[in-house]
Amino acid sequence: MTISTHKERKKNEEELLKKPYVREAMLWEPVEYHGKKGYVKCNLCARRCIIAPGRYGVCGVRKNINGKLYTLVYGLLTAMNIDPIEKKPLFHFEPGSGVLSISTVGCNFFCQFCQNWEISQSRLEKGLYGRYVPPEKVVEAALEYGADGIAYTYNEPTIFFEYMYDVARLAKQKGLFNVMVTNGYMTPEAIRTLGNNMDGVTVDFKGGGNPEFYRKFMGVPDPSPIYEALLEMKKQGWFIEITNLVVPKYGDKEEDVRKLARWIVENLGPETPFHLLRFHPDYRLMNLPPTPVETLEKLAKVAKEEGLHYVYIGNVWGHPLENTYCPKCGYPVIERRGFAIVAWRLTKDNRCPRCGHKINIRGRFHGGVADIMPIIF
Repeated sequence: MTISTHKERKKNEEELLKKPYVREAMLWEPVEYHGKKGYVKCNLCARRCIIAPGRYGVCGVRKNINGKLYTLVYGLLTAMNIDPIEKKPLFHFEPGSGVLSISTVGCNFFCQFCQNWEISQSRLEKGLYGRYVPPEKVVEAALEYGADGIAYTYNEPTIFFEYMYDVARLAKQKGLFNVMVTNGYMTPEAIRTLGNNMDGVTVDFKGGGNPEFYRKFMGVPDPSPIYEALLEMKKQGWFIEITNLVVPKYGDKEEDVRKLARWIVENLGPETPFHLLRFHPDYRLMNLPPTPVETLEKLAKVAKEEGLHYVYIGNVWGHPLENTYCPKCGYPVIERRGFAIVAWRLTKDNRCPRCGHKINIRGRFHGGVADIMPIIF
């Protein structure tokens, strides 16, 4: 690097540090790398990037400036909408509630099929962008529009951890709950840091958690840290639902879904809701068709065979497996169409009215939010 280029970089970094959305990161440490000082190690996601001075982590939104790690997307929001919680999808947590959903740019994965690639992969496509919104304004908006909680979603929320942490604490103080939609690649220390500020989580698997699929189509060297993260989430008392995106040809193997379902039963419990999601072609994987419904039905049968009580098919509106059935007697206790609850038949204490079996629901029925209503942008 020439002297002039070095000075220009320093000047740009000085200007960057003045921005309201640039804050010192959490969960990092200074390290030496091959005997050189000034490096930092990020302990936020399972990649645990070692970042040289002036360089970025894999996520593209965390930068080493003068030997300190900074987040460049603190409150730099790309979306703020009211969603039905069923969209996350969370079917068994505060059903029928509305959540204020927020996102930034960036991701620690490189999924070739990402449906939100404009924001998640912006580190490659468009750079950083968004509108700065302080944490208190998010909570104020949630209360003003009658949301029951806040969802950190659309892109990977681990990426905007510091902002999520601050918003979540304020939200809890105001009586709102917090939920997160994540790829699960967080470190146990990140999960412990959030602690009881987080209430529920949807952890998104793809391709049945097959390691080769993660490497080839997602740029992830090893999915095993996700399982470690799930165990820590359980320890923290978060309500957990699991999704698995079924990608035709490459990520629809029966043995992978069977293995994943068995792990969930043995480690999280058979009452953990499990959603099999239909793939739609997007981003860089446009050459594949949508997942055949027959494939989803076959894999749903596999998941039930392994002992899961609540197995759903997602992205197929009107399918019978959008509904919740009593695991004991098979009675349809909740009927859904898309993101809307169209029939609620549980007793006040969330039991099947036919046989009395307790259904795994956390929270209460809020009455349903069928529409998506944008608030700010």
